[in-house]
Amino acid sequence: MKSYRVSSEIEEIQALREITQEVILASLARTDFFNQAAFQGGTCLRIFYGLNRFSEDMDFTRIRGNPTFAWKAYLEQVIRDVASYGYTMEITDRQEIDSSVRLAFLKDDTVGKILQLQYAGKTSQLGKIKIKLEIDTNPPLGGTNELKYVDFPYISPVVVQTPDTLFAGKIHALLCRKYLKGRDWYDFIWYTSRKTAVNYQYLEKALQRSGPWEQTDIQIDHHWLHDRLSERIISIDWKEAALDVRRFIPIQDQFSLDYWSKEVFLQQLDKMKRS
Repeated sequence: MKSYRVSSEIEEIQALREITQEVILASLARTDFFNQAAFQGGTCLRIFYGLNRFSEDMDFTRIRGNPTFAWKAYLEQVIRDVASYGYTMEITDRQEIDSSVRLAFLKDDTVGKILQLQYAGKTSQLGKIKIKLEIDTNPPLGGTNELKYVDFPYISPVVVQTPDTLFAGKIHALLCRKYLKGRDWYDFIWYTSRKTAVNYQYLEKALQRSGPWEQTDIQIDHHWLHDRLSERIISIDWKEAALDVRRFIPIQDQFSLDYWSKEVFLQQLDKMKRS
């Protein structure tokens, strides 16, 4: 915890959650989990690529589709490992989660778990964290992965999606998510400021699988994507979007959210790398 520069209780909770996420990754790496699955999503982007915001969930995707995937065997290992760091863990099946949490799952073909952890060293609300695990059991074709390593609590290999595939997945969320999530657009700034390429094959297959273009033979390119994202940007209430992301970024960076507007995001859109 000392390596995190935290200036509020919220930031300390976020830091504790991230430490726990890394323990869970290392624990999963002790099994054959990463022979079957790759890490994706905002937490992946933060831990392995340097995204400057915290993320609550741990999202994974099957390397090959398997609708019968079960978390049980892997979580037994996680329970044993986190116990050695002073945690006690409760697991809730997705089927027991109320409908408002179900809506937080973007993809339909997923198997999810909620992990509720109580840190033994804390007695206040600060010690209580909740982490959602989600795996896509029927992923789009065309995704690419690479091998990375976490170095806490010990060196562990983790298969992760490459940045172009992660960006494609994020764009799918931007175009298809049924509710406004400011964190999606914060990540969009991160990707475009780095001129990250887009895995168009993966994005196309994802769009054909779920969302407004589901079960169509849609074919996309840079021009199509630019037009669709432009339409989306113009339609958004940017003050509302900024409110969603505020608690996930450091206090010293929150002032930048006051500048969020359609003009800012249209400018970022123009930075998207053609590929």
